[in-house]
Amino acid sequence: MSSRTNCSLRSVVLLAMAMLPAAAGAAELKPWRHGVVEAKSDAGFVFMAAKGGFAEKQGLDLQMIQFKGDALALRALLAGELDSYEGSPGAPLIAGSRGADVKITGCYWPGLTYAIYAKPSIASAADLKGKTMAISGPGALPDLFARAVLEKNGITGKEVQFSVLGSDADRFKAVTAGIVDASAASTEYVAVAGQYGVKLLVHAHDVVPEYIRFCTYVSGKTLAQRGDDAARFLAAEMTAWRHALDNRDKMIAVTREVTGAKPDDPRPGHVYDEVKRYEAIDPTMPIQVEKLTWMRDLLIKTGNLTKPVEVPSMIDEKPRARALELLGK
Repeated sequence: MSSRTNCSLRSVVLLAMAMLPAAAGAAELKPWRHGVVEAKSDAGFVFMAAKGGFAEKQGLDLQMIQFKGDALALRALLAGELDSYEGSPGAPLIAGSRGADVKITGCYWPGLTYAIYAKPSIASAADLKGKTMAISGPGALPDLFARAVLEKNGITGKEVQFSVLGSDADRFKAVTAGIVDASAASTEYVAVAGQYGVKLLVHAHDVVPEYIRFCTYVSGKTLAQRGDDAARFLAAEMTAWRHALDNRDKMIAVTREVTGAKPDDPRPGHVYDEVKRYEAIDPTMPIQVEKLTWMRDLLIKTGNLTKPVEVPSMIDEKPRARALELLGK
């Protein structure tokens, strides 16, 4: 065998050996299926753990699965189709009151960046009585937020005609097209509402400061079987949110990558600036029992919750505590 052939063989062997650690590392990544609401202008925060490589650093292959509403994500979790999901606490509290196996592991978006948009002719929330409002499925964030605003203004759900529409985009389009009088949707649309001839009627921060936007939920079964993976998932998310908060351009870039938003779309930047202004995101994921209790009491007032539920019984602090340990906090 010639020296040239020997040299070629050695090169091939060395190249193969060099590739082994990377291949092994990729094979060792554990899948983690996480449910989220359909991507919008906050995607740079929501998807950063997956898109920024933070999950991989914790040994996880993070699979982001999108749903039209968080109530649908809850159903998928309970069916064993997800390892975790994030959403409003309303539906999990209702499910927990009925014995569902769902645990609150942390709440990273304790401030609600959400709004009611309306036709210019509607002067205040009190004028919503007798009007048509676009919401989402029962128990999801838009539904419960709308009912909370109505309750604050002495209006019952029976005094408003609700139209159930899937996504924030669908609901915003409905009010701009005049199909409904008002709609509940993300505050990302504040940046473009004027050009579509609608107004910001109510900002959640002003009327329901107790309302938590996103908590993360895992079933008790998954926590028992994959507690360490759950902690590593939370650690990846915590690191990703901190990175997004510290890097406006990166947050906007990930949002554009996920949603296909155009460079001149002002909404991703608006979301980032609003989150910073209100300190709406807390990467340490504090579980504020008093806010969750407020939510439970609201659900009782609106008739969504008919069976009592003890909020502490639905909380599992262990994965969050372990995640903070992993990060040296």
